[in-house]
Amino acid sequence: MGHSAAVWDSRTAMETIEDWNGIKQVVLRNPQGASARVSLHGGQVTSWRNDHGEELLFTSSKAIFKPPKAIWGGIPICFPQFGNAGSLEQHGFARNKLWTIDEDPPPLHPNESRGKSFVDLLLKPSEEDLKGWPHSFEFRLRVSLATDGDLTMISRVRNVNGKPLSFSFAYHTYFSVSDISEVRIEGLETLDYLDNLCQRERFTEQGDAVTFESEIDRVYLNAPGAVAVLDHEKKRTYVIRKEGLPEYVVWNPWEKKSKAMADFGDEEYKQMVCVDGAAIAKPITLKPGEEWTGKVQLKVVPSSFCSEHLGL
Repeated sequence: MGHSAAVWDSRTAMETIEDWNGIKQVVLRNPQGASARVSLHGGQVTSWRNDHGEELLFTSSKAIFKPPKAIWGGIPICFPQFGNAGSLEQHGFARNKLWTIDEDPPPLHPNESRGKSFVDLLLKPSEEDLKGWPHSFEFRLRVSLATDGDLTMISRVRNVNGKPLSFSFAYHTYFSVSDISEVRIEGLETLDYLDNLCQRERFTEQGDAVTFESEIDRVYLNAPGAVAVLDHEKKRTYVIRKEGLPEYVVWNPWEKKSKAMADFGDEEYKQMVCVDGAAIAKPITLKPGEEWTGKVQLKVVPSSFCSEHLGL
């Protein structure tokens, strides 16, 4: 990148626009032309493009971009509940709320800012939220785009309540793929998982990779820091790295469930796979005043990279 790196000003690489519903979106760019788009509706990343302008995240063509409807695609934030395992709406309320831009967040490590374009968002519970879930919290989210095109999300949840706070969490990441039947996920072999299609029964992964021939809905337990999603047809690999999150969720709805979802195309399951850094089987518990941090870093590389090179 040469001299341009020295004059690159990350502050000029963030632009705030409005979508057709008047909801603010933050667009992040890097010098090579990669970009990410974050909606204040849900604090949700709705687009991540490489330096060739190719979209790396899947969003359903039938997705409804209008609160209070959740957006099918991108990276919804599932908090304080994942799925329907609790008294709240599916995947909790964070993905359906309007977040604010945090102009003066508590500092992160300098490496989380250096050479990156980023935005800091903030969510606090409304009076209505506290009626349904009586816990006061501050949820800070940083979304950053690095000069190499990596997308990083850092969540910080602080308990500002006088009593302990427990929650589940996931970065529900919809990756765009060419054909789900040609996709394999490496890094989860030999792990135990909870199968949501079998009443959360516990099994052990037997294959040398996770492949797709039917619906999959699993929570892989005590998972390693990094996994890779290999897209054979596009000859590219997504590498997901996580910190502070013990599990990975793997999901594809397949044909029957896709047809049953109103805002999801009947055949769109072929073009997506969800792989989420998560804390579900082991929820996070915070004492009063305590803060939790959970991070994912998403990278895309040519599939000619071998697993050893990726540190899997």
